[in-house]
Amino acid sequence: MSESQTKLSTALIHHPYQPPAGFGAVPPGVHKASTVFFPNVAALRARDWRSKFGYTYGLHGTPTTFTLEERLATLEGGTHCALAPSGLAAIAMVNVALLERGDELLLPDNVYGPSKEMARTLLASWGIRHRLYDPMDVPAFAAMIGERTKLVWLEAPGSVTMEFPDLRGLVRAARAKGVLAALDNTWGAGIAFSAFDLGDGLAVDFSMHALTKFPSGGGDVLMGSVVTREVALHEKLLLAHMRLGIGVAANDAEFVLRSLPTIELRYRAHDRAARQVARWLQAQPPVRQVLHPALPGAPGHEHWASHCRDAAGLFSILLDPALQPAQIDAFVDALRLFKIGYSWGGPVSLAVPYDLRAMRGDAAGASGHLVRFSIGLEAPEDLIADIEQAMQQLR
Repeated sequence: MSESQTKLSTALIHHPYQPPAGFGAVPPGVHKASTVFFPNVAALRARDWRSKFGYTYGLHGTPTTFTLEERLATLEGGTHCALAPSGLAAIAMVNVALLERGDELLLPDNVYGPSKEMARTLLASWGIRHRLYDPMDVPAFAAMIGERTKLVWLEAPGSVTMEFPDLRGLVRAARAKGVLAALDNTWGAGIAFSAFDLGDGLAVDFSMHALTKFPSGGGDVLMGSVVTREVALHEKLLLAHMRLGIGVAANDAEFVLRSLPTIELRYRAHDRAARQVARWLQAQPPVRQVLHPALPGAPGHEHWASHCRDAAGLFSILLDPALQPAQIDAFVDALRLFKIGYSWGGPVSLAVPYDLRAMRGDAAGASGHLVRFSIGLEAPEDLIADIEQAMQQLR
């Protein structure tokens, strides 16, 4: 490389120009970094990566991720937040932060499937035991908590079958035994109810949120978060975060920040449309039951009513058990506006058939073929017409 080229490349890297301060706009700035500069050696030695008073390395935070963490803590009613690259990674971060060999973990039997699989395989290989409890039976849950129980996971409502538990009763039972409670609050999204103010002075210790869903809102981001109110618990999370090398991309944080201002409007639009579609489905002959927490008669409806006013755009239906599995698949395949896909919380409506017996065996407590719907932001009348035409496959 010639001397002139060396001078040019150096000048481009170490250019003296700095834009003027004071630029203000709607979106927060997007800061991408692995390396972070320190003004001097004293600053390098003095900064603590666990605090938000300075920057040390890209994994430990930038102005973009700090801003997102603070806004998510506000959304959930907490005070501290740690980000992870997916909802499942956020669950893993809590488990790794708290559990050691010999500890026991309790999971609801309707828990998010990958969370159960993590406990069955990875945690078990580390000598961490897990047991499944019935989230609708608080006394049985309380009796199950033992001396080695370190952590319980809660879901409201349960995955796929949508039972809404007595959260206050479950948290009260965990508190009485001195056990930490972590809630998968992806469905509630910080809007349906407050995980840190359940009433009667009760609160969870951790609220995990798959930001992939409602906070993102576009079906284009994978991210998770864990919110706490206790400094000591948050520091345990940060240690696990650091030791696992967990990080999120600045552009992904940007997408979630862009969507957060509309989350409340979108959540309630999903809710209104889902209730309209669910009520229509209640009157359809092939439908044996609609599993939507806000509808009277749904499992745990009374608990939903005591905790919430809002509900997400997610519900399941149980179709006539006399139907053949091939008819259920044909029904889902015949949907045109509904796409077939996992996840939810985006603008496009989704449908997925589930084999309950393969998922949970007798624990499901349900009879019939289950299809889960995620209602997007389309006109509910159009979604109803789509389901109606697809039901020709069931007749």
